[in-house]
Amino acid sequence: MTDTLTEKKCVPCEGGTDPLDRDRVEQLLSQIPGWQVDDDGKKIFRRFEFKGFYKTMAFINAMAWIANQEGHHPDFEAGYNFCLIHFTTHAIEGLSENDFICAAKVNALLDE
Repeated sequence: MTDTLTEKKCVPCEGGTDPLDRDRVEQLLSQIPGWQVDDDGKKIFRRFEFKGFYKTMAFINAMAWIANQEGHHPDFEAGYNFCLIHFTTHAIEGLSENDFICAAKVNALLDE
């Protein structure tokens, strides 16, 4: 069993479990530099900035590939040179480890 988020796989979440508590969220958050928790503690988010549209779109396509591989999809906003990603687990209306696994894998795209 591994403790590295980038080596873990998301597990299907159909509800019936509690969202992560604040202590666990803080513990996992320390493993994904640049990410923050929103005010109600139900989402994590990070804004990525790029030098131009092509690099932004390349990042979005890579992020989409990760999301499909993991079966866990973010909400995101994008513009010419940025992408703002939000992860949450809708089935439990809060955060699960899946959110942090995907965030870590997104960071790994940029070697963070």
